[in-house]
Amino acid sequence: MTRFTTSDGVGLYYKDWGAGQPVLFSHGWPLSADMWDEQMLHLAENGFRAIAFDRRGFGRSDQPWQGNEYDRLADDIAELIAHLDLRDVILVGFSMGGGDVTRYIARHGSERVAKLALLGAVTPLFMKTADHPVGPEKSVFDGIRAGLRADRAQFLKDFSSVFYGIDRGVPVSDGVLAQTLQMVLQASLKATIDCVTIFSETDFRPDMAKIDVPTLVIHGDDDQVVPLEATGALAAQMIAGAELKIYEGAPHGFVVTHAERLKGDLLAFARG
Repeated sequence: MTRFTTSDGVGLYYKDWGAGQPVLFSHGWPLSADMWDEQMLHLAENGFRAIAFDRRGFGRSDQPWQGNEYDRLADDIAELIAHLDLRDVILVGFSMGGGDVTRYIARHGSERVAKLALLGAVTPLFMKTADHPVGPEKSVFDGIRAGLRADRAQFLKDFSSVFYGIDRGVPVSDGVLAQTLQMVLQASLKATIDCVTIFSETDFRPDMAKIDVPTLVIHGDDDQVVPLEATGALAAQMIAGAELKIYEGAPHGFVVTHAERLKGDLLAFARG
């Protein structure tokens, strides 16, 4: 497997396909780089270098006890970019992964970055607060943590229904559901629980003003996990010049359910 070691000694797995301008993908919680295979293949077949990594604690990467916070995750991305000497890179982050690519730009700048795509991302702030009344209540995330501690496997199996919109009639194959469960159960239980806290509570609003590259925001308007009005719609307003594409009827897991549309949109954005 292709791996590199971070400055704090954590081994991270990554896959690196194709040649050309690099596109670096950051996956959602609690998935792995494998969620990007269809998009990576499409971009690599169309003249781009597609790279995706397993976040620390997830997939085939090491499972350290520490480091499950966004500054460290952004540093991991910075060290991977330096390790591969990527320049003019297009960053793509889904859900939780939208947070770490955003924090990467805020923390490390955009010298090596050409563009940013935020897909169903948790930015600028996910959880409801006094000055962010549109997000889910903290009790929602308390329930997720409790469910993970009680029976992680069953909780995450059941979560797929909402994630993919199956409960709203969206068709998803048994194969996709089996692969999803395989991915999520590779993750460290510690990281899986810790990351619920960081993706729900981290305030990226100060980071929004630091994004100075062309940005595409894509979000489903039937996202039951990361609501459009609390996240994507606000991110597009706060990031200078950002373009917002709303996928009508799309659930949170539109990378799968709307894969063909997303292929076209990402390729056009990368080429544009």
